[in-house]
Amino acid sequence: MLAIFLILLFSISAIAWIASASWRARRRRKLISQQPFPHEWREILKRRIPFFRTLPADLQLQLKKHIQVFIAEKRFVGCDDLKITDDIRVTVAAQACLLLLNRTTDFYPRLKEILIYPSVFIVENQQHHGAGVVSEQRRVLSGESWQHGRVILSWQTTKHDAAVPDDGSNVVIHEFAHQLDQEDGSANGAPILQHSKDYASWSEVLMQEFQALVRASQYGEHSLFSYYGATNPAEFFAVVSEVFFEQPHDFIALHPALYRELSAFYQLDPVNWH
Repeated sequence: MLAIFLILLFSISAIAWIASASWRARRRRKLISQQPFPHEWREILKRRIPFFRTLPADLQLQLKKHIQVFIAEKRFVGCDDLKITDDIRVTVAAQACLLLLNRTTDFYPRLKEILIYPSVFIVENQQHHGAGVVSEQRRVLSGESWQHGRVILSWQTTKHDAAVPDDGSNVVIHEFAHQLDQEDGSANGAPILQHSKDYASWSEVLMQEFQALVRASQYGEHSLFSYYGATNPAEFFAVVSEVFFEQPHDFIALHPALYRELSAFYQLDPVNWH
């Protein structure tokens, strides 16, 4: 009886602690977002983020508040002697927080730090081929998202993609779409949706479009989406998220059902911004 009582007491205490931590986080974020947006950061947005000018006024305000919270909570780490500056922080945060607008958000809760390399970087992995055969694989990347609290970005690619906001390619959007996908513990192309009833339509539409891209890549057919999205459903979600924000007119014209699914997920309609 005592053991059951102690278990119940522990459970109640844990729930109370979680609720208290959530309340403190909301209060802290509210205080941060109520601070004036620094003038220097405004100048960085003007210089680095041309899409900011196309946003409606309410979304511009939201984005600035999100940037303040994001920069306050996430640790930026410079690699290969790169010095982290506000230029880097604001440029990354503005693009990452674009994916959070109009949504109930916990600001990428699994993410703790963003590693920034000056340019592309090399990742070495081991591939297991069975029967004890292992090979080393070296990949040159401009971005990578880890499930355990880390995003890695090339500053050179990040700057370039921010400056060209309509080519359907954006490394920050891509990697932070992975972060959203990974919030439920795995990257599978099915992020946490608003309602349980939304999953049936999401799965049907995205699987049809994913299979269409796989066929296009196999036969060399033209597609609005990069063939990289045919790698797996997780990469497909990240790739179509890039195009959703950067080429919405072509997207809705060629893939209306898929556009509607992403618009419902992101709670945004970029067609009206451009």
